[in-house]
Amino acid sequence: MTIEIERRFLLKNDSWRALAGEPETMRQGYLSVEKERTIRVRIIGNRAWLTLKGYISDVARSEFEYEIPLPHAETMMQTMCPFKLEKRRYKIDYQGFVFEIDEYFGENAPLIVAELELPSEDAAFAEPEWLGEEITCNGRFTNAYLSKHPYSEWDKR
Repeated sequence: MTIEIERRFLLKNDSWRALAGEPETMRQGYLSVEKERTIRVRIIGNRAWLTLKGYISDVARSEFEYEIPLPHAETMMQTMCPFKLEKRRYKIDYQGFVFEIDEYFGENAPLIVAELELPSEDAAFAEPEWLGEEITCNGRFTNAYLSKHPYSEWDKR
């Protein structure tokens, strides 16, 4: 088990793209979507993982992650995951930290979110100029929530 400490942000503009490496495409399906716990299947290329996350705080979650055979993941995704999403993930090394930029497809487009994993909840980090509003405490921007309530369906007034 690990403790995942993560902060999330919207982006001010597309200037981050000049710094980003090649993206990887991810498909995620959720077997359980609750505040207290989520159970997710993730497929990247020809590899797959089953991940269980438990709520600790808006910033921290316990995480158990296991690589599983791709055919198992595909079957789970097709038969057991009522909620799904697809995204492209870019990574940017910035002053000792790695920002993961998720660009969503389908019903969650054109949403783009930056995620930053930290060693502690109060860890300081340099904020790039393209980093916008922090959305860490807004549960609507979690992948689990987006899988059930796509961004395109939100009232954004």
